[in-house]
Amino acid sequence: MRITFWGAVRSVTGSRHLLEVNGRHTLLDCGLFQGRREESEARNRNLPFDAGAVDSVVLSHAHIDHSGNLPSLARAGFRGPIHTTLATADLCGPMLRDSAHIQERDAEFVNRREKRRGNQVRRPLYTLADVERTLGLLAPQGYGRPFPVGPGLTVRLRDAGHILGSAIVVLDVEEGGRRLRICYTGDLGRDGLPIIRDPEGVEDVDVLVIESTYGDRAHEDAEEVGARLAALLAPVFARGGKVIVPAFAVGRTQEIVYTLDQLFESGRLRAVPVYIDSPLAVDVSAVFRRHPECFDAETMALLRDPENDPFGFRRMHYVRDVEESKALNTREGPMIVVSASGMCEAGRVLHHLRNAIGDPRNLILIVGFQAENTLGRRLADRWEEVRIFGETFSRKADVAVIDAFSAHADRGELLAWVREIARPPKRTFVVHGEEEQSLRFAAHLEEHGLRDVHVPEMGKAYVL
Repeated sequence: MRITFWGAVRSVTGSRHLLEVNGRHTLLDCGLFQGRREESEARNRNLPFDAGAVDSVVLSHAHIDHSGNLPSLARAGFRGPIHTTLATADLCGPMLRDSAHIQERDAEFVNRREKRRGNQVRRPLYTLADVERTLGLLAPQGYGRPFPVGPGLTVRLRDAGHILGSAIVVLDVEEGGRRLRICYTGDLGRDGLPIIRDPEGVEDVDVLVIESTYGDRAHEDAEEVGARLAALLAPVFARGGKVIVPAFAVGRTQEIVYTLDQLFESGRLRAVPVYIDSPLAVDVSAVFRRHPECFDAETMALLRDPENDPFGFRRMHYVRDVEESKALNTREGPMIVVSASGMCEAGRVLHHLRNAIGDPRNLILIVGFQAENTLGRRLADRWEEVRIFGETFSRKADVAVIDAFSAHADRGELLAWVREIARPPKRTFVVHGEEEQSLRFAAHLEEHGLRDVHVPEMGKAYVL
C-alpha cells in the first residue's frame, strides 16, 4: 500500500492524494489549485496521473479546492464512483455547475479584450457537459456507515464540522495480511460555530493525514465576532459606503447572514440592504434546508420557530440576474454585497471589486483564508495596487480581515482534536497549509509526542 501526494502539500489549494491498495487506486479529493494564473492553468489542466487508472474517489467536502477539478478527472477518462456524504453530493451539483459557468463567462470576458489585442484566447478548464458527466458518478453515503470502496478497503465518513456535509475520511485497509487504519481529516472545523455540528473525533489511527491551514495561528474569539463586525461596519454605513465581502457560497455566506441578522435584530447595527450576489448562494441555501442532519441544536431550534430564518431573512436580497448584479455597482450606499469567489479569483465579486476599490468610502471585508498569490491575499495584505481582469487598479477602499468567521480549526483546536485520538498515530502527514504553517504545525505535533511526522512535497510517494 502506498500514498502519493499530488496537491495541497506545502500549499493550501488543489487537494489530491492518491492511495494504492491491492493494486487499486483511490483518490482522496480532486480540487482546483488557485494561485498565479499561469501556474493554476498548468496544474489544473495537466493531471499528474492517469485519470483512467483511478478506480474511485472519496470526496471530503464540496469546497472547490477539494472538489473543483473532478470534471477534469472525468473529462480525462475517470469513470469510477465518487463517494461522499449526502449533503456534499447535493452541493456538488450547483457548485460544479457554477464553477464551469464562471470559467466560461470569465474566458469570454477576457477573450473579448484579448482578441482586440491579437493575443491567444483562453479556454475554460471544463464545460457544463463535463460537470453533468461527473455528477452521474456521485455515490452518496451516510455519516458513520462503513462502505466498501475496493478489495481490502472500507471507508467510514465522520462529521468534520467544517461546512455542510464535510467529512473526516476513515479508511480501514487490509493488504497482504496487514491491517491499517488511515484517517484523512479533509478540512477540520471548529467547536461552537453556528449552524453546523462540531467536528467528531476518531478512536484510533495508524496513519494520520491532517490539514494545517492555520497550523501556527490562533483565531479571534468567535464570541466577539458580532461586536467586531458592528464596529467595522458602522463607520462605513455612516459615510454612505459599500461593504464588499468576498465569501465562499457554502458555509461562510450562511454564517455572515446569520450574524448580520442577529446584529440587525438586536439594534446593535443599523439595518442596511444586504445583497447576496451569487446564484450559487441561492441554490446552496436551498440545499442547507434539505439537510437538517448536519445542523447543531441551536440552528434546529431556530428552524422550528416560524419567526426565524437564518438562511434568508427578510432584509436579504438574493441576486440571480446579471443585469441586477451590474446595477449594484451604480447604486448608492450604504449597502453590503456578499459575492463569490472567496479568494477573489473568479466570478461576480471581481466586477464589484473593480468598481468599489477606488472609493475611500468603501470597505473590502475579508472573512476567510486567502491562499498565496491570489487577489484575495493581495487585498488582505493591503497592496496599494492590484490587477483585476488584467488591469491595474489603485486601492483607495479600506480593507479589514476577520479570522473569527474561519471554518478551519486553528493551531490549538487542531492539537486538541489530535490529543483526543485514543491510540495516537504511528505516522503523520501534514498537508493543506502553506509551507511555513505546515512545518511549524509538524513541529507542534512532535512537541506533543507524535513520532514520524512528515510534511510531504508535491509528487512524493510513501509506502505505508
